[in-house]
Amino acid sequence: MLAKADAVCFDVDSTVIDEEGIDVLADTLGKGPEVTAWTTKAMDGNIKFEDALAARLEIIKPSKTDIANCLEKHPLKLSPGVDRLVEALHKRGTDVYLVSGGFRLMIEPVAEVLGVSFDRIYANTITFDESGDYTGFDSNEPTSADQGKPKALTMIKEKYGYKTMVMVGDGATDAQAKPPADAFVGFGGVVARAAVKEKACWFVHDFETMIDIVNKNSN
Repeated sequence: MLAKADAVCFDVDSTVIDEEGIDVLADTLGKGPEVTAWTTKAMDGNIKFEDALAARLEIIKPSKTDIANCLEKHPLKLSPGVDRLVEALHKRGTDVYLVSGGFRLMIEPVAEVLGVSFDRIYANTITFDESGDYTGFDSNEPTSADQGKPKALTMIKEKYGYKTMVMVGDGATDAQAKPPADAFVGFGGVVARAAVKEKACWFVHDFETMIDIVNKNSN
């Protein structure tokens, strides 16, 4: 499927980057252990995603300044090879999307490094008041709720008419995205989850083989 994909959608946390963005944010605000416990439940599929998202945000209540300070102190690091994979896909003419339960404000700098345009980010939007203090999150974003990734991929597929779409990710919410994705590649380079491996069409621990396949099937 990857050989002929006209669109590839990547999860961001623990896939494109080598950590969970919300956990990094929580750590900088001194709320790490509480939030990490909720993240683990969400990624393993043991709780509805929207419940975990609301609970974690209620614990940290990040302001705009908190997020900016976090990214300055701890820039999010790419997983090894993902930049070359995205570059190879773009060179081949394959469209790349970032579909994440994480936060748009934290993902935009990652997209910029990868050369992915911001209109190809499907992620959660934190809302702030006029002072930049946390007020909540936009529940209209497809990725704010359980089954959000299949909803986002359906929107993308219907809007652009892709024939072969591949989802790449590490978590239970990524596995949910097939269908509408035609194939799901499980990524275990940061965290290998047994439940995800079972549902994956193909499971990888790094991006090297995927890069080879894309390069061999370039026009």
